[in-house]
Amino acid sequence: MGVRPPTRYRSNQATTHTQPSEKSLKITDIKTYHCHDGNRNSVFLQVFTDEGIVGNGQPYSIGPDEAIIATVESSKHWFIGEDPSRVEWLLRRGKNTMRFPLGAVEWSFLSGVDHALWDIAGKRAGVPIYKLFGGPTRDRVRIYHQIHGDTAQEQADEATALLAEGYTGFKASMFPPEWQQLPWRSVVREVANRIGTLRKTVGDHIDLAVDMHSKLREPMRAKELSAALQEFRLMFVEEPVRPDYIPSTARLRRELRVPIATGENLFGITQFAELFDQDAVDIIQPDLLVCGGLLEGRKIAAMAEANYVTVAPHNPLGLLSTALGVHYAASINNFIILEYHGDHKRDRAKFVHDMWEPVNGYFELPTAPGIGLELNMEAIAANPPKHWNRGFPVDDQGAPAFI
Repeated sequence: MGVRPPTRYRSNQATTHTQPSEKSLKITDIKTYHCHDGNRNSVFLQVFTDEGIVGNGQPYSIGPDEAIIATVESSKHWFIGEDPSRVEWLLRRGKNTMRFPLGAVEWSFLSGVDHALWDIAGKRAGVPIYKLFGGPTRDRVRIYHQIHGDTAQEQADEATALLAEGYTGFKASMFPPEWQQLPWRSVVREVANRIGTLRKTVGDHIDLAVDMHSKLREPMRAKELSAALQEFRLMFVEEPVRPDYIPSTARLRRELRVPIATGENLFGITQFAELFDQDAVDIIQPDLLVCGGLLEGRKIAAMAEANYVTVAPHNPLGLLSTALGVHYAASINNFIILEYHGDHKRDRAKFVHDMWEPVNGYFELPTAPGIGLELNMEAIAANPPKHWNRGFPVDDQGAPAFI
């Protein structure tokens, strides 16, 4: 079953317009919505206009999520009364207005606004967003599915089920539960067992990647793990070391024979430029919910293209995020594959109307105006946020460990 484009777009205002008017639109308000999807919290954003066209966006829930909401409330007056079609101008003014270099919270806020502005532009023009960026560069968008499971067998069983659904690419979190408290040699052995079992299950013709989640402080350990996995012919190793010190990633790339992917924890063209300047990456993974949105993401992709680097966007937060990733992938030249977590089958799918479903590991390009789906405000209101954090793991000495 493919993308089922809506016959109309919805908002929580009664009035909608599909044809452009003669006068300029004006932004009248920006609102945020905070909810829990059964696993973690999500933050959604809407930009309202005086013609009733409503744009949808999703800032990354950086944590604490309330920081995003407070930033929107504090800063939305910068946008109210302005023409939403001036996307570059509005976002540049927002960046310039902040006193210090932007961090994750500010970039997430601006990313959500960016999504909503492009959604408005597409709805007003009556075309999907990717057509505003020069039209599609491909006919469909390939995805890889995240593999879950605490044991090697659980991961293998999920991969078997997903193979039957037509997926041709997978990514797995390779560490066993509470691995920080195990002797290092046991960790290396178990990681190799888990990924080796997966490779045997999916066969040699399937793309397989692993995610280290930037959990390792020591580049030497990342190198050892990557070397142990080299025989399994990986599509990439994701975030083998902490992303805040790019020289470590650059050194690993020079020493390994496994493609390195990173970028989900980076934002703005400047941080990605450092990756390229140091020749530190094979595949970049900007997250459109925090990197600056579609506009900044396209600039990042263009920089990557100039450096012969491909793009595999980070995408763990639901169908609205996935839809943005599809528009992004459809509008750049150097896209390779999009992350996906099977969200059409998960509780978080209830937060949007107009369900999108992949077919044999691909999303068809949407045809509806703007993003192509709408927020389900009733479901969002019925699932209030819960206090959430990622936990507090410790190593075998009781010292705090990275999650």
